[in-house]
Amino acid sequence: MRVLFATAELAPLVRVGGLGEVAGGLTKALRGSGVTVQVCLPDYFGTALVDETTTTIDVPEWVGKATARTGKLADFGEVTLIDVPDIRRRGAYNDPGQPSYWDNDRRFFSFSAAVAAVANQTKPDVVHVNDWHTGAALAWIDETIRTVASIHNLAYQGDADHGWLAVYGNRRDAYDRGLRCNPLAGALAVADRVVAVSPTYAKEIMTPAAGCGLETLLAAKAGQVTGIINGIDHDEWNPQTDQRIAENFGGSLGMEGKRSCRKAMRELVGLPESAGPVFGVVTRLTGQKGVEFVIEAGEFLDSMDAQLVVLGSGDRDLTDALYSLAARRPQRVFFQEGYDLALSHRIFAGSDCYVMPSRFEPCGLAQMQAMAYGTVPVVTDVGGLHDTVRDVNRSPEVGNGFVSRQVSTAGIVDAMHRAAATFQRADVWKDLQHRGMSHDWSWATPAKQYVDMYENLSEHR
Repeated sequence: MRVLFATAELAPLVRVGGLGEVAGGLTKALRGSGVTVQVCLPDYFGTALVDETTTTIDVPEWVGKATARTGKLADFGEVTLIDVPDIRRRGAYNDPGQPSYWDNDRRFFSFSAAVAAVANQTKPDVVHVNDWHTGAALAWIDETIRTVASIHNLAYQGDADHGWLAVYGNRRDAYDRGLRCNPLAGALAVADRVVAVSPTYAKEIMTPAAGCGLETLLAAKAGQVTGIINGIDHDEWNPQTDQRIAENFGGSLGMEGKRSCRKAMRELVGLPESAGPVFGVVTRLTGQKGVEFVIEAGEFLDSMDAQLVVLGSGDRDLTDALYSLAARRPQRVFFQEGYDLALSHRIFAGSDCYVMPSRFEPCGLAQMQAMAYGTVPVVTDVGGLHDTVRDVNRSPEVGNGFVSRQVSTAGIVDAMHRAAATFQRADVWKDLQHRGMSHDWSWATPAKQYVDMYENLSEHR
């Protein structure tokens, strides 16, 4: 089985959000299952590869020159980095702290045309595209090749000027959304299979509330849409082996190291010792993630005897509000702007609870990463959070976290209060941690579902 997997992000090379983590973890798991995966991503940074070969790609004239460098990436394996005009920048989508690049449409449409050219030449069994950045590839791809389109976040569709349709391939009509060109809508329309990254999200996107204008298109393809929940990379997120945390723990090591990690994190961020829980947050600071609920909940930390540690970057208003909260509550709140991989691991290991109050969440990786580290999730009841977290107060025997049925400050504060109260009950808390840590959150099961889908498609080629 040969699969061409096209993505705009790939951990460890480039990770802006969950897409990079998913692309890295899934492709490694697929390769472990015996699938030959050619991973194609933009050559943003001219990264050196081992045993590198370079080829010229035969692309439409409007693209300009396109080349592919194939070689091995440290700690990952073989990748194909595709260079097209203007793809090389400081960041994937924007310079740090700045708006998106004005020419992202051209950058990623050119990249997609190059991906299609590679596929048409190599003839894989399946081409798997991810989100809008690679969706346009299916406009040019040989229609005898079976295709899969994954939705990681339907809110981002790459909507562009209608004039782009003039250079699209034979399937350009699928990308025509009235007065605009929509690369994600087109990919979803023509793909043989559509994957949403959790079963609940697969249902939600067929409704006006979460369909982002594409609910009718998706509902019409309901029989070809499936939900496969993401996994996490246990080579990266494993408290027993993680070299970024103060002390390893879990499994035969026991849980003493978890206490050491909490103490070390408090010392690192300058919070005093406390008998109450530490709530951790590592997130993009956007409306989707419900960050304002966290900020407002920060005013109730005294009543919980709790502390809050936040790492993230994004919207300026939310960033400023977090700085203000931390300045007013220095004994209770720490905030660091930006993304720091080492600190993120220390927050997952050193926190008692992880707060994730999303308005919508296609899958979410953080709640699974948290549970792998014995950190109990506090979440809203949406998308992949619904599929992975069960409220312990409603299901005492199987609960692994605290779920707010309301997407609101009141709902999140209530869930945090319940978590803080339960934290004081050591035996119950130990059971909660054990349920999260003992569950297999790896890519093993999801990868098998993808392999089964690929094989089914190939059989009906």
